[in-house]
Amino acid sequence: MLPRLLRHRWMDDDIEAFREQVRRYIAAELTPHLDGWRRQGFIPREVWRPFGRMGFLLPELAEACGGAGASLAYQLVVQDELAKAEVPAITGVHTIAAHYILDYGTEAQKQRWLPRLASGEMLAGIALTEPGCGSDLKALRTRARREGDDYVIDGAKTFITNGFTANLLVVAVRTGDAGSRGVSLVVLETEALTGFRVGRRLEKLGQHASDTAELFFDRVRVPADQLLGEKEGQGFAQLMSQLPYERLLIAVPAAAVIERAVELTVDYTRQRKAFGQPLADFQNTRFKLAECATLAHVVRSFVNDCIQRLLDGTLDDEAAYMAKWWCSEQQGKVVDECLQLFGGYGYMAEYPIARLYADARVQRIYGGATEIMKDLIARKLCA
Repeated sequence: MLPRLLRHRWMDDDIEAFREQVRRYIAAELTPHLDGWRRQGFIPREVWRPFGRMGFLLPELAEACGGAGASLAYQLVVQDELAKAEVPAITGVHTIAAHYILDYGTEAQKQRWLPRLASGEMLAGIALTEPGCGSDLKALRTRARREGDDYVIDGAKTFITNGFTANLLVVAVRTGDAGSRGVSLVVLETEALTGFRVGRRLEKLGQHASDTAELFFDRVRVPADQLLGEKEGQGFAQLMSQLPYERLLIAVPAAAVIERAVELTVDYTRQRKAFGQPLADFQNTRFKLAECATLAHVVRSFVNDCIQRLLDGTLDDEAAYMAKWWCSEQQGKVVDECLQLFGGYGYMAEYPIARLYADARVQRIYGGATEIMKDLIARKLCA
């Protein structure tokens, strides 16, 4: 069997104790409800309040902002354990939104929103993608016009994670001319917000417990002090500067799911018999498991190294791009190989391997598609 986790120097005893707390909480409070949440298509926002009270939502924030003053490793441990338990990356999006406010918000904005995000009173989403604009954020069309002391927002967003359940949104808008210099971020509190409407909750291939929605803004009026930071036109730079951390929020769950898939498959092939012997006794099965276990080991080693470099402040953008695309691609390959060893049972949604397979596909798309990651790496190589 694979070791539970490959040890690395960033994993001290405090982090391991925290991991065990998170693991126990997920098993007791989240896992028993997952089937129902998948059927309804979302996890209720109220679920995250006790999660926040336990210190699991944003442990990396300073105490003055409602966190524990811990390192980013603690947040990545939370994402690792959630992924192993098949809980979708709802809080991953939440932490990204919180970090935009933490790094670029005014002091008043930080005090207004961060404690409520840390406690779970608020659940955050990020509204970037539009019907005609995906990875190319410079082409976005949702516009915020300044009218006196307010901004008036018109436009539409799609594929928004937490779009249905979030009550705080970081929205990318156009405040200036075409191109990156005309992009700004505005923070919206959406409850009872006139002109804001959640459209369809979109039916997806996987990630069924995570709501993904269309959003519409029809002359939504908000005070100008909800512009993130103090100047217009900073949005594109704000979005780009968080990329190494955001990419690890995808690479870490990829490593977790690979390990979970191998564990499930080893257990299944030991028990399942064919032609009078366990599947694990067939040479083909053993070779496939060996290949998958090797990939699990290499992916985890790469991810651990990236986490250490993130904590040290030395994780460059290109390494983060590599981690995002390569780990998510390996996730798809390993889960596919593992599902094959389950035979027909692997195609049944009641088996975790089938859900892991469906959930894995989007990892190569959101957060920057594989092709975008490769192009960004190549730009640096060929500069």
